[in-house]
Amino acid sequence: MYEHNLSEFRVLPVVTARDVESTVALSRALMAGGMQAIEITLRTPAALDAIAAVKEALPKMLVAAGTVTTIGELEQVVAAGVPLALSPGGTDELLAAAAQAPLQFIPGVASASDVMRAMDYGVKVCKLFPATVLGGQSMLKALAGPFPDMRFCPTGGLNADNFRNFLALPNVVCCGGSWMVSAELVDNQRWTDIEHLAREAMS
Repeated sequence: MYEHNLSEFRVLPVVTARDVESTVALSRALMAGGMQAIEITLRTPAALDAIAAVKEALPKMLVAAGTVTTIGELEQVVAAGVPLALSPGGTDELLAAAAQAPLQFIPGVASASDVMRAMDYGVKVCKLFPATVLGGQSMLKALAGPFPDMRFCPTGGLNADNFRNFLALPNVVCCGGSWMVSAELVDNQRWTDIEHLAREAMS
C-alpha cells in the first residue's frame, strides 16, 4: 500500500481538464501560489493527456487522477505513472484492484459501512464525498469514534470560507476543492487570480 504525506498539501485542487494547454497553465498558477499537488478528474477526453502534460511540465508537482470509477480507468492512470488516484466511491472490484496497484488509492465513502469496506482492503485515507451534503464536520466527528485510525480528505461543497474548519479536525489530512480553479477563472484565463486563491488557501 503506497502512502503520501497528504497533510503537507492541505488542499487538493480538483480540476476538470477542458484542454491540455489551460490545464498546464492553471497548474503553473497553483504551484506559483504554493500548491504542490493537483487532482485532474477523468471527466473529459483531455484528462489523460492533461495529466501527462502537467507531469512533464511540473515534475515537482504531485499529479493525482480523480473520478477513477472503473478498473479500466485505474489501469490507464497506472500506465500514466500517476502516484495517487481518487474515486467518488469504491466497489469491491475496484478496491481489490487498487490494493494491488503501484499507487495510493483514496476511495469515496458516504457511510460507516463504506469506511469498513475500504479498511478491508488496507485503505488508510478515504474521501468523504459529497462532504457537506453528508453532514460535513459533524459526519467526520461522528466517524472519528468508531474509526480512530482512519483519515479523510473531505470533498464536495468545500470553499474558501469553510475549508479551514475541516482542516482543523484531527482526522482530516487534506481537503479537496475547486473554488480556486472555477470554470469562470479558467475560461477567462485568470491565472493571477488562481495563484492568489491558491496562496490564500495555503496560508
